[in-house]
Amino acid sequence: MAWARTGAAVTDDDRIGRDEAGAVLRRTLEMLRPYRRGLLAAVAVLVVYTASLEAGPLIVGVVVNHGLVGGHRSARVVEVGAIAYISVAMVMGVAERAQILMVNRVGESFLRDLRIRVFDHILSLSMPFFDREQTGRLVARMTSDIDALEMLVQQGLLVFVTSALLFSTVLVVMAVLSPLLFVVTLVVVPPVVVSSQRFRRDSNAAYLVVRDRIGQTLSALQESLAGVRVVQAFGREREQHERFRARNEAQYEANVHAVRISARYFPTVELASVAATAIIVVVGGLMVHAHLTQVGTVTSFILYLGLLIDPIQQVSQLFNLVQQSGAALHKLYGLLDVAPDVAERRGALDLPRGGDLVVAEVGFRYRPDLDPVLDDVTIAVPHGSRLALVGPTGAGKSTLAKLMARFYDPTDGRVTYGGVDLRDATLASLRRRVVVVPQEGFLFHGTLLDNVRIAAPGASDDDVRQALRTIGAEARFDALPDGLLTEVRERGSRLSAGERQLVSLARAALADPDVLILDEATSNLDPGTEADVEVAMGALMHGRTVIVIAHRLSTAQRADAVAVVDAGGVVEHGSHDQLVARGGPYAALFAVWAGAPTG
Repeated sequence: MAWARTGAAVTDDDRIGRDEAGAVLRRTLEMLRPYRRGLLAAVAVLVVYTASLEAGPLIVGVVVNHGLVGGHRSARVVEVGAIAYISVAMVMGVAERAQILMVNRVGESFLRDLRIRVFDHILSLSMPFFDREQTGRLVARMTSDIDALEMLVQQGLLVFVTSALLFSTVLVVMAVLSPLLFVVTLVVVPPVVVSSQRFRRDSNAAYLVVRDRIGQTLSALQESLAGVRVVQAFGREREQHERFRARNEAQYEANVHAVRISARYFPTVELASVAATAIIVVVGGLMVHAHLTQVGTVTSFILYLGLLIDPIQQVSQLFNLVQQSGAALHKLYGLLDVAPDVAERRGALDLPRGGDLVVAEVGFRYRPDLDPVLDDVTIAVPHGSRLALVGPTGAGKSTLAKLMARFYDPTDGRVTYGGVDLRDATLASLRRRVVVVPQEGFLFHGTLLDNVRIAAPGASDDDVRQALRTIGAEARFDALPDGLLTEVRERGSRLSAGERQLVSLARAALADPDVLILDEATSNLDPGTEADVEVAMGALMHGRTVIVIAHRLSTAQRADAVAVVDAGGVVEHGSHDQLVARGGPYAALFAVWAGAPTG
């Protein structure tokens, strides 16, 4: 059952139709063009291996006919036959090793390049794509789908192709060797084929259940571990034990059912093989007695029978893996076919250095079937000024800021910088001119130097130090045991939230943009580190156009202008003093924030 249990079972998402399978095959063959020399060499070696494997029974038959029975006994024939058999066996061994190496080298090269291609394509896609797609599904494309292909390359592909070639050529050899015995042999093949098809169908369903039960067990385990503090705090260990035990029992029963299917199939194939051997011995014996064939021919047929039955059995066991691999390729190709929502137009222009940022009659909805998030928004941010966006949660502040950075394209209207529509700008110049600092800085595994340098991969160590010096954080990070060579660990777990945010601000300083969009970088910090980040932000904002999503109205007080966003529109716009004096929505917000009565 080795092949049937290789890898996970297929799900409904792992099955593709005949037309889809054909399209996947054609596209894969097209993508394999760069590896055609290796493939041709592997096919040639495969033919040598198959020929040497099939030569063995022929040699045995010749030795029996001309060296061991009747009046043709000859020690010389036996000696030559033995040498020939050993030679063929050696050729087969060398060819088998060579074909394994060749097929795996081509397959692994294909997967290596496919991983890079998929990864690069994912990174090229726009924010709307990541809003639609779950991160887990994207990770699955690069893990479980690639793993399915890995198993096919490492284990299944060679056996599948070898079995197909061996089965077809053995049929031809047997038909030529003795047509009558060949017809007798064919009587046994249909039951094996039918049994194999039934095994494929039943095992498909069985391992679908197994995979589902495994997922449920892992889900129970993961949830219990993630919530272990709650479990222990309320003394719910027994309930969690019973829940996990039930899932584990269901997984056990599913696996036992799958084993029963195997236990029914394999003895059936073995019985068919034994029955076929017995039929060939009886019919062959009668034919020898009637001088219709020779003993050696019957011997060869018995040996060829194994070469005929084994491929049927192996291909049947490989079906799940081949089906799953085809579905994995189908899903990967589907991902590669996704076009970026925010794409660079042909003949795009570089954004100018400096200029006003203007949002003109902009409307936006995340999907055509959803209500608009923004509607008819018009606002101008003069070069070098600071704009604070305030308003209730879900009003559209973050969406407006993302449109200003062209993470999304507006559904209606346009956003321009220096008179150039952002949709007409090159993406490279857009990312140089406009930089977004998120609310929580994300750090990658590596050193502090590496994490700051993400903003400008070609920057020198001195450039990174200057960026840290600009925001006043150089001394703080130099004080760490390894200074700027400190490993931040996964997601920056070695640093505090304030230090992670300082790294984000240092990235922005290193990028040296014209427009800086800040999603209130101090909203999640404790008072002790908030002051340091505030100083860094002040230094970073100097001389730049700044848009701040202000969760705290103290930020709005320091801005040149404030835009109040509510219900998908800008309901007020002006300076802090003007809006407070006007007594409108902003004044009410500020009064609540300052702790004064709203009047």
